[in-house]
Amino acid sequence: MSTFHAVVWLDQSEAHVVMFDSTHAEAHRIKSRSHHKHQGKTDDLNAYFADIAQALVDTHEVLVAGPGLVRNQFRDWCLKHDAKVAGVIVDSIVADHPTDPQLVAMARQYFKKFDNMAADPSTVA
Repeated sequence: MSTFHAVVWLDQSEAHVVMFDSTHAEAHRIKSRSHHKHQGKTDDLNAYFADIAQALVDTHEVLVAGPGLVRNQFRDWCLKHDAKVAGVIVDSIVADHPTDPQLVAMARQYFKKFDNMAADPSTVA
């Protein structure tokens, strides 16, 4: 898949990166290197965020979601360390622990305001 959207759901311990287009979805999980779930040290978060950013290379629009502040910390980290990924993050929203299919459904609905991935562009209002 080369031209598609991505949604990242993350907390301190794990990220679900799902890349998708109108008909396909591909999910990856990235584990934090920290063994302390709620004590994410800066070095641990830097490595974790770098792994997530690497998974997002070549995406065009990224929605970041999660239950806590770590989603905003990731966005801030990208602004400082990976301008290309920061440039494709369109929003950061609160989302409790969805399944990957629920995450994709939520992201598809969200991205409808940016483009209509499956429909004829002439029908978009």
